[in-house]
Amino acid sequence: MDSSGEQTAADVWARVKRRLRAELGEDIFASWFGRLELDSVVEGCAYLTVPTRFLKSWIESHYADRVLSVYRSETHDVERVVIGVRNTLGRDAAPQRRPNEAPRPSTAAPVPTAAQVSEPKAPTLTFPQEERGENSDLGGAPLDPRLTFESFIVGRSNALAHAAADRVAHAPNGQVIYNPLYLHAGVGLGKTHLLHAIGHEMRTQGRRVIYLTADRFMYGFVASLKAQTSLAFKERLRGIDLLIIDDVQFIQGKQIQQEFGHTLNALIDAGRQIVIAADRPPADLENLDERVRSRLAGGLVVEVTALDEALRTSILSTRIEALKTIHPTFEVGPNVISYVARSITANGRDLEGAVNRLLAHATLTGSAITLETAETAIRDLVRNREPKRVKIEDIQKLVASRYNVSRSDILSERRTAAVVRPRQIAMYLSKVLTLRSLPEIGRRFGGRDHTTVLHAVRKIEKALGEDHALSDEVELLKRMLQE
Repeated sequence: MDSSGEQTAADVWARVKRRLRAELGEDIFASWFGRLELDSVVEGCAYLTVPTRFLKSWIESHYADRVLSVYRSETHDVERVVIGVRNTLGRDAAPQRRPNEAPRPSTAAPVPTAAQVSEPKAPTLTFPQEERGENSDLGGAPLDPRLTFESFIVGRSNALAHAAADRVAHAPNGQVIYNPLYLHAGVGLGKTHLLHAIGHEMRTQGRRVIYLTADRFMYGFVASLKAQTSLAFKERLRGIDLLIIDDVQFIQGKQIQQEFGHTLNALIDAGRQIVIAADRPPADLENLDERVRSRLAGGLVVEVTALDEALRTSILSTRIEALKTIHPTFEVGPNVISYVARSITANGRDLEGAVNRLLAHATLTGSAITLETAETAIRDLVRNREPKRVKIEDIQKLVASRYNVSRSDILSERRTAAVVRPRQIAMYLSKVLTLRSLPEIGRRFGGRDHTTVLHAVRKIEKALGEDHALSDEVELLKRMLQE
């Protein structure tokens, strides 16, 4: 295809994406189509790619007809759509791309056939009765052998979470404690470490354990629906002693949420242990069904807070001592450890990255680690402070106060100029300063539709580029909310 053809194909794909965004809404589009890309258009077939098999399976199951319909409305050159995973598309799609192959007739089926797109297989979730030790093939995601209770460093910020996890893991056989146990924290603060530690300990007791990320749970359920094995999938999933779900905030889709809720109820009613992790408390999981949130909140909810300096120092010292068994000449003085612990405050992963940088400097240059070299090595990891988690309620209160209106005015149906502009600014700030989706923001603003929020965001974005006074005012509000 020549450059003009490629440009035409790209233009058509851009129009298709705009149509999908308008028809499906910003929230659904961002969740499922944001990473969908056009690879090429060959002989009437549009080859689209996504980064994961889960996205591929989900779009094929729920939106394949819609994508093809929109494509056909934009161009007569596309008769079929094939979706592949980016790192495997070349292999999977090769049979359709041979230049000397006869063109397919225009009456080809609108939905890709099994020959065009390989069907995802339902995940293996077998629970053999005769094999319940730690080597049993229990399916799900593997447990990381490094993430055990022995390797977990306890400090003030995670002591309660560690104690609860330890209590659950070492409960007498058949006894269920704190069900469900729900841990929530920001990135890199140790909640996933505790999930794996619980799983390891209970497997050593011969218990049936399955660890799933939210993506893996969703993929397993969708794949079982496509393979018509959903009943067996549900029964196998409920036939375990411990279910661990990580990053539960990513579970989406009404049918999947319903099945997740049914699974929780079935396991809890059967006296099986459930451990959940997320990046926020249950009440803030607005994407989840209210009954599921209530069920999650009914157990023990524990937050793992930011690592204090003493805990950061312990983590650094422990990691450095472990590396010295492999690199005996790797020496880091107390003053350097103290400097790194004071400078890196975000999370444990950044601390791990700092140690790796120090090790690389020591082994590659052969020179000693000093404060100066440490400062250079970790410069990209240093953050002045942990970013504050901004709440929509705080935004509404501050904006209302700033513009001399009440918070109830902002949430009301009033359309006077004195209320509309502050409401739109509050919606804009909610979009840029929080992780909430447009539908979630709309619900927090008096149950408004997500299109109303999108309109407000776009209007304020346009105004910021034209009104310097408004731009300064919004920047001031941002700083006040983040301090």
